[in-house]
Amino acid sequence: MTYVVTDNCIKCKYMDCVEVCPVDCFYEGENMLVIHPDECIDCGVCEPECPAEAIKPDTEPSLETWLKLNADYARSWPNITQKKDAPSDAKDWDGVAGKLEAHFSASPGTGD
Repeated sequence: MTYVVTDNCIKCKYMDCVEVCPVDCFYEGENMLVIHPDECIDCGVCEPECPAEAIKPDTEPSLETWLKLNADYARSWPNITQKKDAPSDAKDWDGVAGKLEAHFSASPGTGD
């Protein structure tokens, strides 16, 4: 099992989860984070740290798309181990539907 970052992270990109991860398995895109499924040790400490509730265990139904997206982008985006500030409008995007189709960016973030 692994944890995956889902659509509510898009444009929210809170990074509370990054600081608590004991194995540094988060990778940064331009407007969201992903978890590398081969590095995640399933400890679960990241899930309750996410203010947007965007981190889910891969055992929840209908997360196949997100597991693939996390795995694919973790291979090309830079690793992130230190918390940065969330976007100034992050709260405005929390809970907005359809973010994957309308706002996902495949561009990498800056990492550490």
